[in-house]
Amino acid sequence: MKAAQIQKYGQQRLDIVQVPIPVIRDNDVLVKVAAASINPIDLKTRDGQLRMLLKYKMPLTLGSDFSGTVTKVGKSVVAFHVGDQVYGRVQKNRIGTFAEYVGVDQGDIALKPVNLTLQDAAAIPLVALTSYQALVDVMQVNPGDKILIQAGSGGIGTMAIPIAKSLGAFVATTTSAKNAELVRKLGADQVIDYHQTHFEDVLVDYDYVFDTLGGQALINSFRIVKPGGKIVSISGMPNGRFAKNYGLPGWKRLALSLATMNIARLERRTGVEYDFLFMKPSGRELTAITTLIEQGVVKPIIDRVVPFEDIQSAFDYSASGRAKGKILVAIG
Repeated sequence: MKAAQIQKYGQQRLDIVQVPIPVIRDNDVLVKVAAASINPIDLKTRDGQLRMLLKYKMPLTLGSDFSGTVTKVGKSVVAFHVGDQVYGRVQKNRIGTFAEYVGVDQGDIALKPVNLTLQDAAAIPLVALTSYQALVDVMQVNPGDKILIQAGSGGIGTMAIPIAKSLGAFVATTTSAKNAELVRKLGADQVIDYHQTHFEDVLVDYDYVFDTLGGQALINSFRIVKPGGKIVSISGMPNGRFAKNYGLPGWKRLALSLATMNIARLERRTGVEYDFLFMKPSGRELTAITTLIEQGVVKPIIDRVVPFEDIQSAFDYSASGRAKGKILVAIG
């Protein structure tokens, strides 16, 4: 089968090569991949930015989420059958969805929503699970809570805004003026043009911030959250608390604690908790998201679809930061 690989960290141009079809385990299904989506974690993995948390053997097939059709099931699989159309996010130690076939644990997938095409379903798993776990599992958002979702027109933002609204939250978001109408249609109550206004100058007493930017935007988020609130980030540095919960060895916990001393000081000074989120695959939660999609609460926002042979252009475009919604790679 064809697969898009890197031979070493930092390799900017992907190689499309021939590799064996995966051999599945007893609890796995083999999926013929219809489409996969580009996510920031794919670029970070390619560039070696996650080596503190994850280290892979080379050559490495990239890709984290997918949609496709089940072609084979392991002997312990009971939830899925050959011919089922599914979507999901593979475990971090089993990435490789930029390929014609992928092996995946049955617990990490769900039947695709009936109102989405197989291709469009590939836009959902990683961003929807990340948003769901941030808003439901970590923040535990309740009706009336105020939340800032950074970069509302991006892949995460376009999914997080409607999920937050379905939970009854008041949602503010940042975006450019050209994307303001899009995020309003998604449900944003307050839209801040980041070219014209600093969000920390106009927002106050928020319960939560969902940070997708990191850097100074993360630091400034502590200025708008009230004591007892939370900032959940997917772009900031993992801290010592995350490292402990993630089961990293002591020297890595110490290294991350030292690297995030400034964040720890801000936590103590403001009474705001900082949580770094590393999303976990979950077929159960993806099934809950499927229900939201079939009810019309959530829908994919797709910037563009590129053929597998042109995957390099999709990576380059993703790295530019200009995408509005998701970038899909059509594979089969």
